[in-house]
Amino acid sequence: MAQTASIGQQHSVRPAAANKRLRFIVGSVAIFVAIAFLIVNAVGSTGQYYLTVSELLAKNDDMVGRPARVSGFVVTESVDWNAPELMLKFSISDGDGNLPIVFHGPMPDNLSRQDAEAIVEGKLLEDGTFQASQLLVKCPSRYDEVEIVEVKAID
Repeated sequence: MAQTASIGQQHSVRPAAANKRLRFIVGSVAIFVAIAFLIVNAVGSTGQYYLTVSELLAKNDDMVGRPARVSGFVVTESVDWNAPELMLKFSISDGDGNLPIVFHGPMPDNLSRQDAEAIVEGKLLEDGTFQASQLLVKCPSRYDEVEIVEVKAID
């Protein structure tokens, strides 16, 4: 009779252990799904693609008023800085086309360096000027390291 009681207890213990195991597996899967979602969301928002000047100019009519990110080399002689008004005007080029940029905010120190590359975020205006809300300037060095300086527009 002692064996029957112990066998009955084993059967009642096994479903409880199985329930704990099932809850552990479901909880683990939920955590992994949440982590995967956060990783995909973070990569999607930070890994933005940018257009070259030529690509933006080719899509000119489609891009007017839409947010965009454009990369090109700063045309050094085009830099026009109005310090009292914090108004910066310059052009970027990729060799095939020039894009005039207007930025309201502080001028990065390395903008007027030779071969400076800029990435601007903003929108293309109807007159063909790009209104930048954010300006990133890559700084070339003799060691081929890239220093990125980020400046945000004043609202």
